[in-house]
Amino acid sequence: MKHSNIVGGSTAERVINCPGSVKLVATMPPKPSSTFADEGTLLHDCIADLLDLKVASAKDLIGRQYNEQIVTEELVEDKLLVAMRLLNTIDPNNEMDYEVEQRVGFGDFLPGVFGSSDLLGRLGDTAIVLDWKFGSGVPVEAEENAQGLFYACAARRTDATKWIFKGATKVKIVIVQPPSIKVWETTPERLDLFEVQLASAVLEAKQDDAMLSAGKWCKWCAAKPVCPVMTGEVARVGAAQIAALPADLIGGYLKTADQLEAWIADLRALAFTMLEAGAPVPGYKLVAKRATRSWANEETAKALLLEHLPESELTETKMCSPAVVEKKLKKLKLALPEGSTVAISSGTTLADVDDPRPQVLQLGSQLKSALSKLQG
Repeated sequence: MKHSNIVGGSTAERVINCPGSVKLVATMPPKPSSTFADEGTLLHDCIADLLDLKVASAKDLIGRQYNEQIVTEELVEDKLLVAMRLLNTIDPNNEMDYEVEQRVGFGDFLPGVFGSSDLLGRLGDTAIVLDWKFGSGVPVEAEENAQGLFYACAARRTDATKWIFKGATKVKIVIVQPPSIKVWETTPERLDLFEVQLASAVLEAKQDDAMLSAGKWCKWCAAKPVCPVMTGEVARVGAAQIAALPADLIGGYLKTADQLEAWIADLRALAFTMLEAGAPVPGYKLVAKRATRSWANEETAKALLLEHLPESELTETKMCSPAVVEKKLKKLKLALPEGSTVAISSGTTLADVDDPRPQVLQLGSQLKSALSKLQG
C-alpha cells in the first residue's frame, strides 16, 4: 500500500476539504488499475532505480515490464531522460543529498497516517519535496500542492528523513511533469499550518456527521456515484428547464460541469464493476466490445503473404496488424488469405439492456476462484 486508507498525499486535498468522504470511500469496491496508472507505476520504479544507481543508464531499462506496460525507447526518451534533465535544473552541480521512494508518516501525532514520497532532498538551507507526474493529461500545479505539503510534514516527523528539514529555512515543493517543471517555495511555518488543517480534518472524518463538500477535489474521489452532495447536484440539474435558466445559473452549472462529468464516469465504472462481479444492475448488462482482428497463426499467415509482399512490408518491430497488411494488399488488388485472421473482443462494456448485442456471461468471482484452484 502506497498510503494509508485514512489520508495520503494524493487524497490530502480531498480529506481536508471534504472530511465526510473518508467513510464514503471506505464503502466503495476497489477500483481496477488502468493502463495510465500502470505506466506511471512503472516509470516511478524506473526513475527510482536510476537515482539509486541500480542501473547504469536509462537505456538499460528498456524492456522492463509492469502488468501489461513495457518501457520502450520512446518512454525513455520522452519521459525518463526529460525528467532527469529537469531534476538537474534544481541541482545542476549534483550537490543535493536525497532519499527516494521513502515511506513517511506522522507517528503519534496522527497514528496510521502515512504515505510514500518520490524524492526528498536537502540543498543548502532548502528542503526539497519532489513529486514525479508522468501523466500528460492533467497539468499539476506546485503552489499550495496538498500532496507535496503532506509529504513534507510527514517527512519532518519520520526518523529516516527528518534530517532533511533540520535547520532548513525554506521548503521547495517541486512537480516534475515532463516536459515541464514547476517549483513553489514556502516556509516551515506553512508546514505547521498544514499540519493543523490535516489533523482537524482527520479528527472530523471520524464523526458520523462529518462535512461533505463538492469541489475540484471530487475529480478522483471513488465515492462520487453515491455521494449525497453529488447526487443532489445531478438531481437539481436534471430538474431544471435549461431554456428558462437565467445566465447566472447557467454559468454556475458550467463551473460544476467537470465534477458532474467525472461523477457520471465513476457511476458507469461502478456499475461495470458490479456487473463484472455478477451483481445485477437493473436495466443494464455487459456486452462484448468491438472485436479487432489478429492473426490466427502469425507464422502461417506470414508464409502465405510472403508470396505477395516482401518481408519488409509485413514487419516493423513485429508483424504488422491485419488492418495494416490489408491496406497494402489492396494496392495489389489482393485480399487477406481466408482463415488467416480471427476477431477477438478486447473486453466487455456497459450497455442498456435493450442494446441488440448479446449479453456476456459472467462467471462470477467465486466460480473464477474455484476454476483457478482446479487449474492449479
